Amino acid sequence: MTAQPLRSPSAPRDQAHGLRQLFAGAALHFVPLVHNPHVPGAGAVMERLCAAFAARGHHTLVVDAADSASPAHELATVDLPACVERLSAQVSYLAAGGLPMHYLDSRATLTGFLEALRTATPHADVVLLHAGALDLRRMFAGLAPSPVLLAGSRPDSLTHAYTSMKLLSQRLGALAYDLVVAGDVAPRRARRMADRLTECGDHFLGAALRNLAVIDPQASAQSPLGADLARLAAGQVAGVAAGAISNLATGAVPTPSATPDRRPTSARPTSPRQSASAGRLN
Repeated sequence: MTAQPLRSPSAPRDQAHGLRQLFAGAALHFVPLVHNPHVPGAGAVMERLCAAFAARGHHTLVVDAADSASPAHELATVDLPACVERLSAQVSYLAAGGLPMHYLDSRATLTGFLEALRTATPHADVVLLHAGALDLRRMFAGLAPSPVLLAGSRPDSLTHAYTSMKLLSQRLGALAYDLVVAGDVAPRRARRMADRLTECGDHFLGAALRNLAVIDPQASAQSPLGADLARLAAGQVAGVAAGAISNLATGAVPTPSATPDRRPTSARPTSPRQSASAGRLN
């Protein structure tokens, strides 16, 4: 029998091999926040999420790489850590408009961007990554994230949220989602929006919503952190997203799995924010 060539242990197995090695033993949580052009006030949403993570003792790096984001600093491709702005003890910020495409590889993925963020901010516990669905599916190729969708008072915002869910479900196998409704939206309407998205996601994609949170971008800076947003943040750092990174660290390639057939949970819609976040993120 002809001897088979031995495969080098260091040879990459797939496009996520480098990320597995990078994330092995790391307590870093990537939270994809899906950009929705029909929802104003994304900066306030990021700010509230930072407050929710800070309440759990986490330092959050906010990376705004959406189409609406400010352009990245001209030195970002040379010295990324120098472009990270420390807003407070618990929040850092990186304007990353146009930056991810500098990490496009031969497989048309942007996984190198996540690696760069990981090494640029060793003090961060959470990376809140705001970007469009198309960019997110390239960034998280080979991973199984639990994205946070955005919707608002405009009907087309819910259509866009479903379109993003469809793309990420089909291209990444991401089946568990959270939903943030931002704007002056009554509790019953927010619940109907979540139910509609849940029904379509389950019927056509096999996807499900875990948590629903409602945020008023115009809320006072002294508004308390809502239980709905606190629950969503807890799930992001301790639930499906953390499990996906743990699986990658052991070399297991995640595959789409069944998600529980249940309605997203929510508390009374308040306007969460704590003093931990420093100023509006625009």
